[in-house]
This record gives sequence, structure tokens and C-alpha cells, in this order.
Amino acid sequence: MKIKAAVVGATGIAGQKVLAALDNHPDFEIAALAASERSAGKTYKEAITDASSGIRRWYVAGSEPPAEALALEVQDAKSLSLDGIGVVFAAVESEAARELEPIFAKHLPTISTARPHRMDADVPLMVPGVNMEHAAIIPEQRRRRGWKGYIAATPNCTAIGLAITLKALDIKFGVDSLVVTTMQGISGAGRDLPALDILENIIPYIGREEERVRIETPKILGRLGEGAITDAAIRISATCTRSAVLEAHTESVAVSLKRTASEAEVIAAFEEFGRDFTKMNLHNSPRRMITYHRDPTRPQPRLDRDLERGMTTSVGRLRPDEVMPNGWKYMLVSHNSEMGAGRGAVLLAEYLRHAGYIR
Repeated sequence: MKIKAAVVGATGIAGQKVLAALDNHPDFEIAALAASERSAGKTYKEAITDASSGIRRWYVAGSEPPAEALALEVQDAKSLSLDGIGVVFAAVESEAARELEPIFAKHLPTISTARPHRMDADVPLMVPGVNMEHAAIIPEQRRRRGWKGYIAATPNCTAIGLAITLKALDIKFGVDSLVVTTMQGISGAGRDLPALDILENIIPYIGREEERVRIETPKILGRLGEGAITDAAIRISATCTRSAVLEAHTESVAVSLKRTASEAEVIAAFEEFGRDFTKMNLHNSPRRMITYHRDPTRPQPRLDRDLERGMTTSVGRLRPDEVMPNGWKYMLVSHNSEMGAGRGAVLLAEYLRHAGYIR
């Protein structure tokens, strides 16, 4: 029997990506939708369609809204009925998440794509295929808070592709420090970035983004201890920019390893990473966690962001770094709204079901 899922924030971009990933899912069934008071009481079809013009606000390219969702009534997120629901996907803005997610998690597993609870000591900050062992903190979270459910958070989309590549290197060689410069897709700003601001432009500042990369990445790569996750001792210098690309984040990384490695060894570390996870054959899993490109003009966001439905991280342009000890430089492309948001959140739920944390 399929597990009934509620999607909160269903009219937004992240919520729509969750819905697309749940469409015809073998394990989960879309059973409830919630959004702001503005959409409450309407069918989902009405909520995403302008009544006067007929324009439909569905932002997932190459797909239609799931048929099972269109006739569902959108509920007010603050009074969402959880009767019969087995898992909640919370894809809401940060301030709403701070209030709403504990309400849901008191009763049910809650998969969060928002910031407020990511750095809570007892909340696992999980990247599918990278730190699945962190799920073992969930019983401690339940015990401390007296909840039947829990919050499992996905990281900032900028940190996800970076963490995947760093984990591959850390397993083999250890990672000491890194410098990363990002060129981030427009969709990461939601629908609020004026077109004339980004057209023919690079915006050299994204509020709080560099801080999130610095604090979230060590937690993702950290070790699970007694009742807490100990951050990895990795020094990170980050510069985050917004570029005139619709989807995907491109990142230039220079990393200092703890021991020497050859080019062939680094490539092998990337290509071999995550095989135990991908062998689980979860519904939204990539076949490869990392796709390594030997063409020096790759990866490119336009060419590579949609590989494996946006769920693989593309890496290329590997070369020695002339400044860092045991240093290597590479470029990566990661799909910010697929692996970095909606589909990644559903993949996390698939793993948690596989591991017995969602029933």
C-alpha cells in the first residue's frame, strides 16, 4: 500500500518540483496539498490558474501537474489535516517553516527544504547518497522533543553538489580546506528576481548564501556521535554569485587534500562514489552520483543540468592547484531545483522509507 503524502507549499516552485517527483510514484501517493490562506479553499487547478486570463502558474518544465493533484482542495497550511497522512513534504519559505514544521513533525515524518531547522543539533541535514548514517539521530530527536514524527532537512542547494564531490574526495584522501566560487542559476532566487537585474549580468552577492555553504557543508560531512553530529574540520572560503542562467549552479572549486593524489586517483574517486547507494535503485536515484566529463569544455549548465533528471552532479576541468598543498581544482554543475530541492527531497524520503523511518 502506498504511503499518503502531504505537500505543503504546493503552489511554489519547490513544492511543484516535489509534486512532479511524486507523480505516479510507486511508494507515495499525493493525498493532501497546503499553501497560504490566499490559495486555501480552491482546487489545486484553480490555485495555480489565473481566473481572468487562464494563465497557469506551473513552473516545472517538460511536465504537467499530476492529475491526482489537480482536483484536490488546497488547505491552509496552518490548519492542515493530517488524518491518514504518512509523510509531510514541507517546501515553504523560511519564516513559515520555522512555525509550521514542528507542528507537522510532532505527529509525522517531515521532509524540509527550508533553512530554519537545518542546524538544530538533533536534526539530520541529509544529502541522499552522502550521509545516510545521520538518519540514526532521528530517535534522539523524537526522544528530546517528545514527538512521534521528526524533521529531516535537505541542505541549501548550493551546498549539495559541493558536498557530494567533497565526500567522494574525503573518503579517499581527506579534505583539509577549499575555496569555492559559485555562479548560481536564476531559479534559486524564486520568482522575485527582476529580469532586468540579471539580464547580461552577474550579481556578486546573494544574501546569507556564503554563510550557509560555510556552516552547512561541515555538518553534512560530519560524524554522528552520542546524540549529536560533530562537524567535519574543513575550512571553507566561499564566494556566491548569481548568473544569467535559468537553472543549475556552476561552482569552481579548489581543494586541499590531506594526502597526495594523482589525477587518475581523483577521477576514480569521483566516478566510484556512491555505488552502494545507487544500487538500492530508489525511484528518483541517479545511476551515478557523480558524472565525470573528460571534455575540457564541460560541465556546462545548459548541456549537463538535466542529466539523469537533474540528479547527478557533473564534474570536469580537473587540474592541479598551484597554491594549495595537495591541491586540485575542478568545476561542477548541480541542478538546484531537482537534486537541490524537490526531487532530492523525495529521494530522501525514499531512502528513509527504505531504512524504516517512514512506514
